[in-house]
Amino acid sequence: MGRNIEIKARIESVDALMPRVVAIADQGPIDIFQDDTFFACTSGRLKLRSFSATEGELIFYQRPNQQGPKESFYLLSPTSSPDNLRELLSLAYGQVGRVKKHRTLFLIGRTRIHLDRVSGLGEFLELELVLEDNQASHTGVLESRELMAKLGVQPSQFIDTSYVDLITACEHSSPKTDVPWRHNIPPSTHGTPPNSAAVHPESDARRATA
Repeated sequence: MGRNIEIKARIESVDALMPRVVAIADQGPIDIFQDDTFFACTSGRLKLRSFSATEGELIFYQRPNQQGPKESFYLLSPTSSPDNLRELLSLAYGQVGRVKKHRTLFLIGRTRIHLDRVSGLGEFLELELVLEDNQASHTGVLESRELMAKLGVQPSQFIDTSYVDLITACEHSSPKTDVPWRHNIPPSTHGTPPNSAAVHPESDARRATA
């Protein structure tokens, strides 16, 4: 399994934060459409991430729900038939949630910066810092906190749960509504950053957890 440090924060506007990210990023922006389907799993999280009708990946990961930086363990398997795999897993295990988002990806060293517009939820910033094999997690936590501070994001903006859990909570507390996406990115605009597989916690450059 690979390891990374993840941290999410709610932000007022992707457009407002974008100039700060551009100023410090090594690579980007790269726009990506992601459609994540979650399945029942008692030992962690199991999701199918679809990029198009012919490209996706099945991802298993374990990550605590806590505010601020947290360590995540993950394992993935690419698929060229995400729709068929979604149907198979839905029949076998049952779906527990679905998340659709427009992600704008930047790279800073070993860290992926995600500016996310999540359908039905709003706009978020997520960092994924890839840990070396023998690297202590607390060093990655320190790096991610420093980067958040550099971007002007306060600890009070950190969230302690996943997008799918937030969506589920919204569905249980109010009638289901959907927020139109501000930008519709066709699959053909997906980009591949140079050498990004080396820094991506899930290894595929176009993936640009969670």
